Amino acid sequence: MPKKKSRVLFQEDQLQRTIDRLCYQLIENYGDFSQSCIVGIQQKGAFLAQRIHLRLQELVKPQHFPLGKLDITFFRDDFRLNNKILVPHHTELDFLVDSLKVILVDDVLYTGRTIQAALQALSQYGRPASVELLVLIDRRFNRSFPIQSNYSGLKVDALDQAYVKVELKEEGGRDRVLLFDPETNEE
Repeated sequence: MPKKKSRVLFQEDQLQRTIDRLCYQLIENYGDFSQSCIVGIQQKGAFLAQRIHLRLQELVKPQHFPLGKLDITFFRDDFRLNNKILVPHHTELDFLVDSLKVILVDDVLYTGRTIQAALQALSQYGRPASVELLVLIDRRFNRSFPIQSNYSGLKVDALDQAYVKVELKEEGGRDRVLLFDPETNEE
C-alpha cells in the first residue's frame, strides 16, 4: 500500500504569526493581566505557554503575570490502560490559582481528556476565578467531554484516522504542525 504524505499545517513563520494573533486576542480580553496567570500543560502546552508569556511581556509588560507548568500524568482517566511505565514531567506552579483568571494552554484539543485531567490537577492549587483554554490546534470532532477552546490557532476538521503532530524547537526539532495518517511512517 502506498504511503500517504503528511500535510503541513504550520511552518515556523506561520506558527509565530499565530502566536502573535493569540496574544493580541488575550490582550483584548485581559488588558494588563492583573489577577491573571498562564499555565501550560506539560510538555508542549508548557512550551507554548512560555512563548506566549514571553511575547506578552514584550507587548504589554504586565506587572505581575505568573507562568506555570502543569503535569497531568496521574490525573488522566486512562493512565492505567497500558503497560508502559509512565514518566511524569515536573509541575512548576510556585503560586496558588485562588481567585486568579487562569489561561490554560495546550498544543492540541481532541477528545478533551487532557483538559479534563488538567482541570483536576489545577484544582490542587486553589479555586480560580475562571479558566479559559487556549490551544494551538482545535480538532473539532470526537470530543469525549463537553470541552471547547476559548482561543485557538487553527480549527481542524480531521477524522479519527488522521493525526495532528506538533513539533517545537524546544524539543530539539523545528517548529511545524503536521496532519497525517497514523499508519503513515513518512513525515
